[in-house]
Amino acid sequence: MAATWNSTPLEVLYQVLGWTAFVTWSVSFYPQVILNFRRKSVVGLNFDFVVLNLTKHSSYLIYNCVLYFSRAVQEQYYNKYGHGQIIPVAANDVAFSIHAVLLTAITLLQIAIYDRGTQKISRISIVIVVAVWSAAAVCFFVALPHNSWLWLISVFNTIQVIMTLIKYIPQAVMNFARKSTDGFSIGNILLDFVGGMANYAQMAVQSVDQGSWVNFYGNIGKTLLSFISIFFDLLFMLQHYILYPSKKTEPIPEKATGKDNQEQMKKSADEAQTDIV
Repeated sequence: MAATWNSTPLEVLYQVLGWTAFVTWSVSFYPQVILNFRRKSVVGLNFDFVVLNLTKHSSYLIYNCVLYFSRAVQEQYYNKYGHGQIIPVAANDVAFSIHAVLLTAITLLQIAIYDRGTQKISRISIVIVVAVWSAAAVCFFVALPHNSWLWLISVFNTIQVIMTLIKYIPQAVMNFARKSTDGFSIGNILLDFVGGMANYAQMAVQSVDQGSWVNFYGNIGKTLLSFISIFFDLLFMLQHYILYPSKKTEPIPEKATGKDNQEQMKKSADEAQTDIV
């Protein structure tokens, strides 16, 4: 028999933190989408970041949906970690994954239709994506004869961790090379950071209630996801606010403006006099 919550307040707090993570993580996609729409340009946004991100979220979607909805996979989880444990995937995890795949696909569409400048998707990213899905297909056929579905979705969980680790690198390197974060929305990063912290707090609440830390290593992907995201969020904040702050356009001094007006008036007067002559 599956475990139940020992404390109602902790269960409520768990749900609140989980949906807080869902809201902040989900909303974090919109600043970049809106920025692209307003500029009608995706220059400054690293395309490799988006392509790798789509593979990452698709893998995470598979893991979350299967573990949350499949009774067979849940039974395999209980057999491995004990029937006294709570499944480490919540409804907010599933909702976030669905939303993340959709918004990442929309961002990829923007890359296809908006001004790209000289930017393009690198061959390395294409090779990585093809290799990842090819490996996943092989793992599916390995798991099929023995119904090793928990192992298979764990593979997808591992994929999303690896993709989370490498997807941020192209954007961080690009910011470093340009010495600028223009075109890359910091709003996305700030919300992502809040979501990562809420996610960790949610897992901690479950552990306190159950008196067990199994949910941290039983869903190591979710644990590492937050850790890696928070690390790179801090890096991007460092780049945006300290290393490469946006340069503000200085207003034209009033004296200079007045002088320009005087010169313009004088020029007009001279032209008028010439016309009279």
